[in-house]
Amino acid sequence: MALIDAGLRGALIALLALVIAALVPHWRHARHADLVRVSIALAASLIVQALSASPWVEHQLSCQPQAPGIGISLGSAVLFWLFARAVFEDGFRLRAWHGGLWAAVAAFGATVCQWAPWWQGWVLMRAIPVVFALLGLASVVGPWRVDLIEARRRLRGVVVGGGSIYAVAMVVMRVRSADGSLSSDAALGDVAMLLTLTAVIAGRLLAPRAEGLWGEAEPPASPPPPATDAQDQLVAAALAKLMSEGRGYAREGLSLAGLAEQLGTPEYRLRRVINQGLGHRNFNAYVNGLRLAEAKRRLADPAERALPVLSIALDVGFGSIGPFNRAFKADTGLTPTEFRQKALADS
Repeated sequence: MALIDAGLRGALIALLALVIAALVPHWRHARHADLVRVSIALAASLIVQALSASPWVEHQLSCQPQAPGIGISLGSAVLFWLFARAVFEDGFRLRAWHGGLWAAVAAFGATVCQWAPWWQGWVLMRAIPVVFALLGLASVVGPWRVDLIEARRRLRGVVVGGGSIYAVAMVVMRVRSADGSLSSDAALGDVAMLLTLTAVIAGRLLAPRAEGLWGEAEPPASPPPPATDAQDQLVAAALAKLMSEGRGYAREGLSLAGLAEQLGTPEYRLRRVINQGLGHRNFNAYVNGLRLAEAKRRLADPAERALPVLSIALDVGFGSIGPFNRAFKADTGLTPTEFRQKALADS
């Protein structure tokens, strides 16, 4: 059993090292730099976890020598959450407070030998991975319906969802242990699950593809060519008519499922038309882009100078002024009022 465990841990560490080697050249990737950096940090912390969670370390070493590894392993929960966000949120950006949060969690785990009273620290030690696993799952489930990239919906959902299940399973196994350490069988199950997840990711990263590391083309510099599939062409024409003449984007609470039903087409086909035909990666971003385009036109129209910003926001499909202001500022760098004043002054 010990030899099998050691072999699996060696394979896991080798795979994680290969993943890091594959990612390092893409440290400044134009679109995925933050995902690359989070992934490298997660892979490195999992190498430490693979070593610190081995039966020999947990059962033969005293608390103090294990403490740094425990801290880094606990910090993996934060990195997993950031990884899930970087995978599924197209606009995700690493912030300084993300690093501060990781450092705080890692420092807490590294003080495992100093806890007093011990039970409070023990509860937090088990709660932190569960909380961040649930946050990771929320990053999967939340944008699932509006994600237009089929490969990401299939593969990355399995990877991130599997990671959440793994984290919760590890907490359960440690809670059931009298002293919080893993038995030989549990440790073997731990490394086997982690190796499986890593193999899925490594297979995706290391397999040669014409599209490059990520298996998805860069955004086109010009509008994508029209769909060649006859049904896709019909859906694209119906969508264009609904969104232009019918102002379909202005309906509050518009969803991909509702729009597909309105057009009488399956969701998968509508996703393909919007993603591959129109070049959008996220349904909400596509709809909000149409809404903001009309809002900017109307804010710059002298004839609508007296119309309140709120009225325009509601009329183009935003449910309230808050989301409208945030989306408008993110798109233009100006508030709607500032944009109107500048546009009217220029005219």
